[in-house]
Formats: sequence, C-alpha cells, structure tokens
Amino acid sequence: MTILPLAYLPSVEYFTLLRAGDCVVDLGEHFVKRSMRNRTRILATDGVMELTAHVAHANRPRQAMRDVRLDYSKRWQHQHWGALVASYASSPYFEHYAPHFEPFYRREYTFLADYDLQLLETLCTLARIPFPRLSEHYVEASPGDLDLRPRHAEGPAFVAEPYVQVFSDREPFRANLSFADLLFAEGPDSSSILARCRHESSCCR
Repeated sequence: MTILPLAYLPSVEYFTLLRAGDCVVDLGEHFVKRSMRNRTRILATDGVMELTAHVAHANRPRQAMRDVRLDYSKRWQHQHWGALVASYASSPYFEHYAPHFEPFYRREYTFLADYDLQLLETLCTLARIPFPRLSEHYVEASPGDLDLRPRHAEGPAFVAEPYVQVFSDREPFRANLSFADLLFAEGPDSSSILARCRHESSCCR
C-alpha cells in the first residue's frame, strides 16, 4: 500500500502512484508546513517556480489537516492563476483544461483539505486516473508500505519519463513538477507518460 498526504496540485510522482493503485490519502495526519500539502512547483519562463497556498496559523503545532484554514489576507489565488496562465498559455492543452482550473482561483474555500481534495478529484477526472481511498484517521504504516508523508524513511528514487515541456526550447527538462505541467503538455497522453515513470530501489541505482 502507498500512503500519501493530501497535496496541492500534486506532483507527477504522486500521480504515478495513484495510477498504479492501492493508494490511501491520509486526512487524519497533522499539517506539516513547507510541504506538498499547500505547495507545488511549476515551470515558469525563468525556471522552476514554487506556489504556496496561504494558510492561517501555519506554525500552530499538531494542527489536524482537516482543521487547517486558508488565509486570503494576501491575494495568493490571483497570483497563482496569473502564474499558471503566464507559464502554460502556450502549451498544447492549456486552453482545453483551463476552464476546469480557473474556478479554484476565483472561489474562496474555507479549509485547505476541501480545496486540495476538490482539485485532486478534478485532476483525476481529467486524466482518467482512479481516485484514491481516503482515511479520516491517521494511517499506521506497515512493513512494505511506501509512505510519502514527511519525517519517514526515504523511499525509492523516482525516475520520471521525459516529455516536451512548455519552455523546452530554452530550459532543460525539469522532472517531477506539478502534474498540471504534464497535463497541459500531453493532455490525454498523460496517463501513458505516467506508465513509463518508475521507482528504483537503492540496489538498482
């Protein structure tokens, strides 16, 4: 079984694991700041850009993921949508998928978990990737489980399958960005790219 945290615009690796199946997303864990729960990476004109969804009381210890509230005191939604448009407007499938993304940058959600979950559901639907099981209670990892929550032992190395990214004429391939990067580039073929990604154990490196 693969145990995943809830994530904002999750990575290509995250979706590779979802496609493989037997995944559970842990909604019962505590929020971890500076993590994939509210951060993602996209490719901008001058390289990789990190986008952070602002949350209230990010430094509060042992805050349940379900209780984390989004903070709109700064216009992060406007900034994120502007960055996505500036980065991907020229990509092959942006115009096709943009109407599914834009509402997430116009509507205000109260809780980060609800925001992340609805975005994840949208991405899974667009890519025809199975939606994972959800656990409302903390998931205890068993031997043999792949646990991608922070503060756990490092898992197998992720090896991404290259694809033509939006700025490939001036930038080298950047692996494991947000799955949105792959979706805007490859559209319906995204799933076949995921199928060629893999994890390598340390003995294979």
